Amino acid sequence: MKRTQAGFTLIELAIVLVIIGLLLGGVLKGQELINSAKAKSIASDFKNAQIFIYGYQDKFKALPGDDAGVVAHVAGTLATTGGTVGNARIEGAWNLEDGTSESALFWQHVRLAGFSTGPTLVNDPNYYPRNADNGRIGVQSINGFATIANMTGLYVVCSDNIAGRLVKQIDINMDDGNTETGSLRAVIPPATAAVATLAIVDGNPYTVCMSF
Repeated sequence: MKRTQAGFTLIELAIVLVIIGLLLGGVLKGQELINSAKAKSIASDFKNAQIFIYGYQDKFKALPGDDAGVVAHVAGTLATTGGTVGNARIEGAWNLEDGTSESALFWQHVRLAGFSTGPTLVNDPNYYPRNADNGRIGVQSINGFATIANMTGLYVVCSDNIAGRLVKQIDINMDDGNTETGSLRAVIPPATAAVATLAIVDGNPYTVCMSF
Protein backbone atom coordinates (compact mmCIF):
# COMPACT_ATOMS: atom_id res chain seq x y z
CA MET A 1 0.00 0.00 0.00
CA LYS A 2 1.26 3.46 -0.92
CA ARG A 3 1.53 6.08 1.77
CA THR A 4 0.08 9.50 0.96
CA GLN A 5 2.29 12.45 1.79
CA ALA A 6 1.06 14.58 4.69
CA GLY A 7 1.94 18.25 5.31
CA PHE A 8 4.19 20.51 3.25
CA THR A 9 7.70 19.94 2.03
CA LEU A 10 10.46 22.42 2.94
CA ILE A 11 10.39 23.76 -0.62
CA GLU A 12 6.64 24.41 -0.44
CA LEU A 13 7.00 26.14 2.92
CA ALA A 14 9.80 28.28 1.56
CA ILE A 15 7.67 29.32 -1.43
CA VAL A 16 4.76 30.23 0.87
CA LEU A 17 7.06 32.31 3.09
CA VAL A 18 8.48 34.13 0.07
CA ILE A 19 4.97 34.95 -1.18
CA ILE A 20 3.94 36.23 2.28
CA GLY A 21 7.09 38.35 2.42
CA LEU A 22 6.36 39.86 -0.98
CA LEU A 23 2.77 40.64 0.01
CA LEU A 24 3.86 42.29 3.26
CA GLY A 25 6.50 44.28 1.44
CA GLY A 26 3.91 45.48 -1.05
CA VAL A 27 1.52 46.53 1.71
CA LEU A 28 4.23 48.43 3.56
CA LYS A 29 5.43 50.12 0.38
CA GLY A 30 1.87 51.06 -0.47
CA GLN A 31 1.33 52.59 2.97
CA GLU A 32 4.59 54.50 2.61
CA LEU A 33 3.42 55.94 -0.71
CA ILE A 34 0.06 56.92 0.80
CA ASN A 35 1.77 58.70 3.71
CA SER A 36 4.13 60.49 1.34
CA ALA A 37 1.21 61.68 -0.80
CA LYS A 38 -0.64 62.94 2.30
CA ALA A 39 2.44 64.81 3.54
CA LYS A 40 2.90 66.47 0.14
CA SER A 41 -0.78 67.44 0.02
CA ILE A 42 -0.66 69.03 3.49
CA ALA A 43 2.58 70.84 2.63
CA SER A 44 0.79 72.24 -0.44
CA ASP A 45 -2.01 73.50 1.82
CA PHE A 46 0.54 75.57 3.77
CA LYS A 47 2.20 76.93 0.63
CA ASN A 48 -1.13 77.75 -1.02
CA ALA A 49 -2.27 79.84 1.94
CA GLN A 50 0.69 82.15 1.35
CA ILE A 51 -0.12 82.36 -2.37
CA PHE A 52 -3.74 83.28 -1.58
CA ILE A 53 -2.76 86.10 0.76
CA TYR A 54 0.00 87.61 -1.35
CA GLY A 55 -1.93 87.19 -4.59
CA TYR A 56 -5.00 88.90 -3.16
CA GLN A 57 -2.87 91.68 -1.66
CA ASP A 58 -1.14 92.27 -4.97
CA LYS A 59 -4.44 92.48 -6.84
CA PHE A 60 -6.61 94.45 -4.41
CA LYS A 61 -4.13 96.07 -1.98
CA ALA A 62 -6.00 94.47 0.91
CA LEU A 63 -6.13 91.22 2.85
CA PRO A 64 -8.75 88.55 2.09
CA GLY A 65 -11.25 88.51 4.94
CA ASP A 66 -10.19 92.02 6.02
CA ASP A 67 -10.89 93.79 2.72
CA ALA A 68 -13.13 96.82 3.39
CA GLY A 69 -13.88 97.10 -0.33
CA VAL A 70 -14.46 93.43 -0.98
CA VAL A 71 -18.05 93.85 -2.26
CA ALA A 72 -16.77 96.19 -4.97
CA HIS A 73 -13.64 94.14 -5.62
CA VAL A 74 -15.22 90.69 -5.88
CA ALA A 75 -18.79 90.05 -6.98
CA GLY A 76 -20.87 87.86 -4.68
CA THR A 77 -18.83 88.30 -1.51
CA LEU A 78 -20.21 89.18 1.90
CA ALA A 79 -19.12 92.39 3.58
CA THR A 80 -16.96 91.61 6.59
CA THR A 81 -18.68 92.50 9.86
CA GLY A 82 -16.48 90.72 12.39
CA GLY A 83 -13.31 92.41 13.62
CA THR A 84 -11.85 95.75 12.62
CA VAL A 85 -12.21 95.81 8.85
CA GLY A 86 -9.34 97.25 6.84
CA ASN A 87 -6.71 97.22 9.60
CA ALA A 88 -4.37 94.89 7.69
CA ARG A 89 -5.06 91.94 9.99
CA ILE A 90 -6.99 88.72 9.41
CA GLU A 91 -8.78 88.69 12.74
CA GLY A 92 -10.50 85.72 14.35
CA ALA A 93 -9.07 82.31 15.21
CA TRP A 94 -7.97 80.20 12.24
CA ASN A 95 -10.50 77.45 13.12
CA LEU A 96 -13.55 79.70 13.68
CA GLU A 97 -16.59 78.56 11.71
CA ASP A 98 -19.01 81.40 12.42
CA GLY A 99 -19.37 82.57 8.82
CA THR A 100 -18.79 86.22 9.79
CA SER A 101 -15.28 86.55 11.22
CA GLU A 102 -12.43 87.66 8.98
CA SER A 103 -10.72 84.28 9.23
CA ALA A 104 -13.95 82.57 8.16
CA LEU A 105 -14.68 84.94 5.24
CA PHE A 106 -11.07 84.60 4.09
CA TRP A 107 -12.07 81.49 2.12
CA GLN A 108 -15.02 83.12 0.39
CA HIS A 109 -12.89 86.08 -0.67
CA VAL A 110 -10.02 84.06 -2.13
CA ARG A 111 -12.35 81.66 -3.90
CA LEU A 112 -14.56 84.28 -5.52
CA ALA A 113 -11.43 86.24 -6.46
CA GLY A 114 -10.23 83.18 -8.38
CA PHE A 115 -7.24 82.24 -6.20
CA SER A 116 -8.75 79.05 -4.80
CA THR A 117 -11.49 76.54 -5.51
CA GLY A 118 -14.28 75.37 -3.25
CA PRO A 119 -17.76 76.34 -2.02
CA THR A 120 -18.35 80.08 -1.63
CA LEU A 121 -21.50 79.98 0.52
CA VAL A 122 -20.55 80.09 4.20
CA ASN A 123 -23.41 77.75 5.16
CA ASP A 124 -22.24 75.04 2.77
CA PRO A 125 -21.17 71.97 4.85
CA ASN A 126 -17.96 71.77 2.80
CA TYR A 127 -17.15 75.48 2.95
CA TYR A 128 -14.32 75.20 5.48
CA PRO A 129 -11.35 73.40 3.87
CA ARG A 130 -9.90 70.20 5.24
CA ASN A 131 -6.54 68.47 4.79
CA ALA A 132 -5.74 64.97 3.52
CA ASP A 133 -6.34 63.57 7.04
CA ASN A 134 -9.70 65.39 7.30
CA GLY A 135 -8.32 68.04 9.65
CA ARG A 136 -9.39 71.67 9.49
CA ILE A 137 -7.24 74.21 7.61
CA GLY A 138 -7.33 77.89 8.53
CA VAL A 139 -5.51 81.22 8.37
CA GLN A 140 -5.22 84.22 10.69
CA SER A 141 -2.86 87.06 11.55
CA ILE A 142 -0.20 86.35 14.16
CA ASN A 143 -1.75 89.05 16.38
CA GLY A 144 -4.11 87.25 18.70
CA PHE A 145 -2.80 83.83 17.68
CA ALA A 146 -2.92 81.49 20.69
CA THR A 147 -2.66 77.94 19.34
CA ILE A 148 1.15 77.71 19.64
CA ALA A 149 3.16 80.01 21.90
CA ASN A 150 6.06 82.20 20.78
CA MET A 151 5.56 82.01 17.02
CA THR A 152 6.56 85.08 15.03
CA GLY A 153 5.71 86.53 11.62
CA LEU A 154 2.74 88.34 10.12
CA TYR A 155 0.35 85.49 9.37
CA VAL A 156 -0.09 81.88 10.35
CA VAL A 157 -1.74 78.93 8.63
CA CYS A 158 -2.76 75.94 10.74
CA SER A 159 -4.03 72.44 10.08
CA ASP A 160 -5.11 69.89 12.67
CA ASN A 161 -5.56 66.12 12.99
CA ILE A 162 -2.20 65.39 11.32
CA ALA A 163 -0.57 62.08 12.27
CA GLY A 164 2.83 62.36 13.93
CA ARG A 165 4.58 60.40 11.18
CA LEU A 166 3.38 63.01 8.67
CA VAL A 167 4.25 65.94 10.94
CA LYS A 168 7.91 64.92 11.02
CA GLN A 169 8.05 64.45 7.26
CA ILE A 170 6.40 67.82 6.59
CA ASP A 171 8.80 69.67 8.90
CA ILE A 172 11.84 68.06 7.28
CA ASN A 173 10.59 69.05 3.83
CA MET A 174 9.49 72.59 4.70
CA ASP A 175 11.45 73.84 7.71
CA ASP A 176 14.34 73.03 10.05
CA GLY A 177 13.46 69.42 10.91
CA ASN A 178 12.54 70.29 14.50
CA THR A 179 8.81 70.66 15.23
CA GLU A 180 9.61 72.74 18.33
CA THR A 181 11.48 75.53 16.51
CA GLY A 182 11.46 77.41 13.22
CA SER A 183 8.48 78.67 11.26
CA LEU A 184 6.62 75.34 11.32
CA ARG A 185 5.69 73.84 14.69
CA ALA A 186 3.43 71.15 16.11
CA VAL A 187 1.32 70.97 19.24
CA ILE A 188 -1.34 68.86 20.91
CA PRO A 189 -4.11 71.25 22.07
CA PRO A 190 -5.03 72.49 24.59
CA ALA A 191 -1.29 72.69 25.33
CA THR A 192 0.38 75.61 23.54
CA ALA A 193 4.04 74.59 23.93
CA ALA A 194 5.41 73.18 20.68
CA VAL A 195 6.47 69.52 20.75
CA ALA A 196 10.04 68.59 19.76
CA THR A 197 10.51 66.14 16.90
CA LEU A 198 12.00 63.48 19.19
CA ALA A 199 8.81 63.58 21.30
CA ILE A 200 6.44 63.25 18.33
CA VAL A 201 4.50 59.96 18.41
CA ASP A 202 3.80 58.57 14.94
CA GLY A 203 0.18 57.62 15.57
CA ASN A 204 -0.89 60.66 17.59
CA PRO A 205 -2.79 63.56 15.95
CA TYR A 206 -1.17 67.01 16.07
CA THR A 207 -2.05 70.55 15.09
CA VAL A 208 0.64 72.00 12.84
CA CYS A 209 1.04 75.73 12.22
CA MET A 210 3.39 77.65 9.94
CA SER A 211 4.07 81.37 10.25
CA PHE A 212 5.19 83.63 7.42
